[in-house]
Amino acid sequence: MSGLTMPATRPDKQEVPLSERGPSTRRVIIGYGFWLFLLSDIIVFSALFAAYAVLAGNTAGGPTGLQLFHRQNVLLETGYLLLSSFTCGVLSLAIDIRHRALTYSFAAMTFALGVAFLLLELREFADMLAHGAGPQRSAFLSAFFALVGMHGLHVTIGLCWLASMMAQVATLGYSPMVVGRLVCFSLFWHALDIVWIGVFTIVYLGAR
Repeated sequence: MSGLTMPATRPDKQEVPLSERGPSTRRVIIGYGFWLFLLSDIIVFSALFAAYAVLAGNTAGGPTGLQLFHRQNVLLETGYLLLSSFTCGVLSLAIDIRHRALTYSFAAMTFALGVAFLLLELREFADMLAHGAGPQRSAFLSAFFALVGMHGLHVTIGLCWLASMMAQVATLGYSPMVVGRLVCFSLFWHALDIVWIGVFTIVYLGAR
């Protein structure tokens, strides 16, 4: 019948360009935004690394890194933080399967290892200050305290974040909002480990 027109067929989703499929999901938007935050944080650390590389030799007649750094202490710090990255990875797996006991257990391990790392770092700072090697002593020490101290501050923030997330799991369960925040925390914690590898290589191994 010529007077009737057939309704237009709806195009398959695969045929619609990505730019025309509507807004992305909340999870995609949050993930994209958090990656932008991490990249901006990496830029801050890159600036601190660059400043340290320029100022590392300016000791103003004061102690050098070779005289100040304790190899055993640094190796323990690195071991604790890298092990915490592993436990954080297992924590992510526990969250995926919604296993509360494993979630709390590996969150506690990650928290304890992070605290152990911070205590060693604070002991190192206290020892240096006791010997008159504070940030005001030389440009080298100013750059050192700025870089390593900034990383320690991030670890402290990460520990507070982890504690608050476990409180949210206990009260809100594995809601999409809580799981999304835990994913962001995991990315943040692994990024701190990557930054520490740079600190260990450039600052501590660079002192030979």
